[in-house]
Amino acid sequence: MFRRIEVDRSLPPTRVPTLVLNEMASHARDTLPEECCGLVVGAGDERYQRVFRCRNDMSALHERDAAAYPRDGREAFHMNEHDYMDVRRRAQDADCKVTAVYHSHVNVGVYFSELDQEYASQSLFPFPAADHIVLSLVDGKLEAGVFRREGPGFAGRLLRADGS
Repeated sequence: MFRRIEVDRSLPPTRVPTLVLNEMASHARDTLPEECCGLVVGAGDERYQRVFRCRNDMSALHERDAAAYPRDGREAFHMNEHDYMDVRRRAQDADCKVTAVYHSHVNVGVYFSELDQEYASQSLFPFPAADHIVLSLVDGKLEAGVFRREGPGFAGRLLRADGS
């Protein structure tokens, strides 16, 4: 049903505030060798205002039930439910909304995987209008992409900090 989506390098990159991209990159580096995950909130024309780190529960789920969760935190993420519920509440209290879900890939490129798309397309996905940001760390080098809904699927662009 789904197939991996690469960023379209022929399109101009999406720009985000440098502080936002730096915080996501810092989170990705802090969680190595596992993937990080979190949420970005914004309001109005400023989609990317603040980053909220969330815990990746995938390794704990894998340890409890490897048959149901065959991947651990080095290959996948499972955002902690309490964390994302708290961020959603805090965003609403500040008249903001969750505008992006982010996670990292470790030692692989920037793409929106079949698993990522399946997760984002669930009927109970809590942030259906959110962008999906993927950070790739390969040999210490960071690259980022943003994947947005376009029609029935997603399309990807590179993500760059303002001024870079």
